[in-house]
Order: sequence, then structure tokens, then C-alpha cells
Amino acid sequence: MDDTYYEFGTPADRWDRAQLFFEAKEYLTAARILGGLVQEVPEQVAPRLLLARSYYHSARLAKAEAELREVLERSPVEDYARLMLGRTLERQGRHAEAVPHLRMAQAMTGDLDSGPLAREQPNEG
Repeated sequence: MDDTYYEFGTPADRWDRAQLFFEAKEYLTAARILGGLVQEVPEQVAPRLLLARSYYHSARLAKAEAELREVLERSPVEDYARLMLGRTLERQGRHAEAVPHLRMAQAMTGDLDSGPLAREQPNEG
């Protein structure tokens, strides 16, 4: 595909196109479209988060980690980015680094009944 395809249209057009490719599991194509979009509107979290997810699903874990850290720098309360960062670190075999992110994601969503926090809570009864 020609690079102009990835740059064609308004940011909204490219966002829609990237989502279609992501939903079709064409993660590398979605990432190419989103890469330009993220450069154009770096303050927007949603395109960067979808870019990170595209990288994650295409096993480009270092790039996914970098984007997720950038999302969290811009929006520390983005619980899904926190969860994804934890899972990305786990997938890279960096379990000790992953645990704090997974714990925080659980705390942020109120899901304390599963995952690393649940295993550490004492049994009642």
C-alpha cells in the first residue's frame, strides 16, 4: 500500500479507517494509520491507546509499552492503559514490573476479587 493511503482524509476518516482495520485484526495496518494520527494529535488518548493495542496484538511489545507509558503520562487515571501495560510487561517476562500496574488497574476499577490482589488477601472464615 502506498503511504498516501495512510495519510488520506481527515483525522476522523483515518480514525474510522484504523478502527476498521483493528476490528478486522489487521493490526499492522491499523498501527500504520494510527502512527500518523498520533503524531498529528498527540494530546488525544484514544488513538494512542488503540495504537498500543495494535502493537500488543502484533507482538510489537516494546512499542506497545512505550505508547502505554505515554498514555499514562498524559492520563494517569486511564485504567485500561494501566491493565494493558501490566499485561505487556508480563508478556515480556517482566512479572515483577507488571504487578504494581495490574494492582493499580484492579484498584481503579474496583475489581479486587481477581488477579494479583485477590491472591494476597487473607481468607475470611
